[in-house]
Amino acid sequence: MERTYASTPSPRPSWQSLADRVLDGQPLTETQGRAILRSDDVELLDLMAAAYRVRYRHFGNQVQMNFLVNAKSGLCGEDCGYCSQSKVATAEIARYNLLRVDEVLEGAQMAVDRGARTYCIVTAGRSPTRRELDWLLEVVPRVKKATQLKICVSSGLLNAEQAEKLKSCGVDRINHNLNTSERYYPKICTTHTYQDRMATLHAARNAGLELCCGGIVGMGEEDEDVVELALRVGQLQAEAVPVNFLLPIEGTPVGHLRRLNPRYCLKVLALFRLANPRCELRIAAGREVQLRSLQPLGLYAANSIFVGDYLTEKGQPPQQDYQMIEDLGFEMVFEGKINGDQQSAVGDRLFTS
Repeated sequence: MERTYASTPSPRPSWQSLADRVLDGQPLTETQGRAILRSDDVELLDLMAAAYRVRYRHFGNQVQMNFLVNAKSGLCGEDCGYCSQSKVATAEIARYNLLRVDEVLEGAQMAVDRGARTYCIVTAGRSPTRRELDWLLEVVPRVKKATQLKICVSSGLLNAEQAEKLKSCGVDRINHNLNTSERYYPKICTTHTYQDRMATLHAARNAGLELCCGGIVGMGEEDEDVVELALRVGQLQAEAVPVNFLLPIEGTPVGHLRRLNPRYCLKVLALFRLANPRCELRIAAGREVQLRSLQPLGLYAANSIFVGDYLTEKGQPPQQDYQMIEDLGFEMVFEGKINGDQQSAVGDRLFTS
């Protein structure tokens, strides 16, 4: 009896050829972006190898660590459907006003001890109030004086004057995510618009600030929305692009959505790398939940992660991050000594809630 063998599908475009074009300076197209997201799983390793070539060209095997402090939790009047801090969320989270300066400084030291290069200071709300802006103008120079950390601030919508003040006090980078496509944005937020977010990004850029701009995947959007987001942040030439995978939080409008396919998540990371070849591509919130056992493969496309926890949700222990990076044969780029065991009562309350 003649034996038959299943044929192996051939890659739809050649992913290595696509990497060649990206490395030659050709921008990714919408058609190519959709092909990445809809590629067969049998092509996944070829796709990740292509993304890795682009990553390696610009970053080698280095991994940059970032540390986040939720400096004002909850108390937000916006209705972003994914956020446990929004006015429509009923999630059980810590709610507090601005931290004391010494608490932020302690967080900065923890960032150094955990190997971070960038310290991300986040305050929930539509836009910084005068009091919140004055607080940032005081705390940022104190952190810069005490450490060599790069400072990224996420404080909502900014106008030109606010952006210029943040630049003048020592802020290096503004985080303001577009989150999804312009088409899909009204589905996740109605209290401000996509255009409001774009205006903030332009104000930050005009003030001479670097941009940290990405989004969230898994909120019910279509492939086309993910591709549009990846291409738009490329057009903005964002220095850092965080890719968040939705953490479905009970008590939020999108908290009922099911978990993502981890193979799809890897294709998303490949898409963002090929669309943004020179950016610091960060696997942000949700990597532990949505990539699961495939999480290390994500660093073949991305070159940056958060070490520690997110805004209101826990991340994996830092030592697991260090081990993952070591097992890959990659190396961390960091400021100061790594001491993953260093904790304090204040640190436990602020950064592991």
